[in-house]
Amino acid sequence: MANDSSRVRVVRRSTVKASVTRPDTVLPVSNLDLLYYPMPLSMVCAYRRPSAGGGFVDVVAAFEAKLSSLLDHFFPLAGRIVANPRSGLPEVHCDNQGAELVVGEVGLALGSLDFGDLDASLARVGVPVQYGADVALSVQLVSFSCGGFVVVWGTNHGLADGCALYMIVDAWSELARSGTIVAAPNYDRSVFCPRAAPSYGPSVGELFMPLVSERLVNALTAGGSMLGRTYYVEERDIAMLRAQASGDGERGASRVEAVSAYLWKVLADTVGSSDESCRMGWWVNGRRRLTTAPEEAMRNYVGNVTTFAVAEASVEAILRRPLPEIASMVRGSIRSTATDEHFQELVDWVEEHKGKGKDNGKAAVKFVETATVGLGSPAMGVTSFASFRIDTDFGFGHAAVAMPTWVDCGRLCSGFVKIMARPGGDGGGGGSWIFGMSIWPKLAAALDSDEQRIFKPLTAEYLGLMAAAN
Repeated sequence: MANDSSRVRVVRRSTVKASVTRPDTVLPVSNLDLLYYPMPLSMVCAYRRPSAGGGFVDVVAAFEAKLSSLLDHFFPLAGRIVANPRSGLPEVHCDNQGAELVVGEVGLALGSLDFGDLDASLARVGVPVQYGADVALSVQLVSFSCGGFVVVWGTNHGLADGCALYMIVDAWSELARSGTIVAAPNYDRSVFCPRAAPSYGPSVGELFMPLVSERLVNALTAGGSMLGRTYYVEERDIAMLRAQASGDGERGASRVEAVSAYLWKVLADTVGSSDESCRMGWWVNGRRRLTTAPEEAMRNYVGNVTTFAVAEASVEAILRRPLPEIASMVRGSIRSTATDEHFQELVDWVEEHKGKGKDNGKAAVKFVETATVGLGSPAMGVTSFASFRIDTDFGFGHAAVAMPTWVDCGRLCSGFVKIMARPGGDGGGGGSWIFGMSIWPKLAAALDSDEQRIFKPLTAEYLGLMAAAN
């Protein structure tokens, strides 16, 4: 078979161990972790050709020299994910088998990727490189013919949510440049223990459901219903939406609330008379919202502290109400969900459902957000990484784009939006934003034809990457 230069060729695959071994250390997963296990989760950071500080050989050398030190701090990432033989539930054996380090190359210029649908374009060239389900961390370094390169941080969603993944990348840049990591990561799963008598209200049980094929849309319908789109929104347009969504005498809308309100209106207009109502949902990071757990412990917690908030309203109401009222609905839905009691109820709900797949040697059940399945009124979920602090400069400049990516079950049939700040900003969500979407063709057409041109297709030129010359 002829060599396909448009696909990643793995040059070397090795193992990097921590310098400190912790024998007989086992990290259990929490009930919140089980909501997202075993989905692969990666952070893809694309870098321009370094203007100083060396080339790709030096990038590889940096990881070979210091990745071991990173694993000393994030020691479970050097372990392996295994199923407990008695419960069937996953756990991490922190026996220092080592993180995976993959070096690869692809015969394309980075700027030749289709940045208008970046997830799909990366997948076509083989990024991320597939790694084993038991691997806790796969670091992948891929060089492109233009001199640019990609760094992939691959893990399992059962070990980390988006905030934790950003924390790992940020710690690597800090370590690579300064030789130290100031904030020690926290892996203490005891902060999310179920009550002796699990208790939860009906609303929690409605948010998530077991992931079983009989209750999902078939793969062909799901696969043919959505288009991939990657947009950017300039800082001035975010500020404009925020001003429009902030009513007089009220608390100003946040950036996420303002953008969500705008998207909800576009969704409602797209749905039109085809359905009476539509839904929006938000994955919510609980670290800053929980009051019963120590603030410092939550700030550096490496695991999953994520829940899902969802709101439904009639199409007529969304179209009729002004943007500040829609933003207030967004804010109310998130606030009412992201509470200490809600997270405790969610832990208790998982406790009563997680073992129902153990019979006859089956693995524990998997879960999915009910609204994302594609049944009922049209729904679109939003997850924002824009406020997470991330420093992508580990000595070769900031990444042109840093985007989380994952692989779901392939049977979900709802709209999906992920929001990322452009690297190199203030770490507080300022600057321009990048949006990765999986949406209905009709909704994509509405965003593309919007007279305000708020959502613009992402391009190599916008990111400072030269398009490949033929």
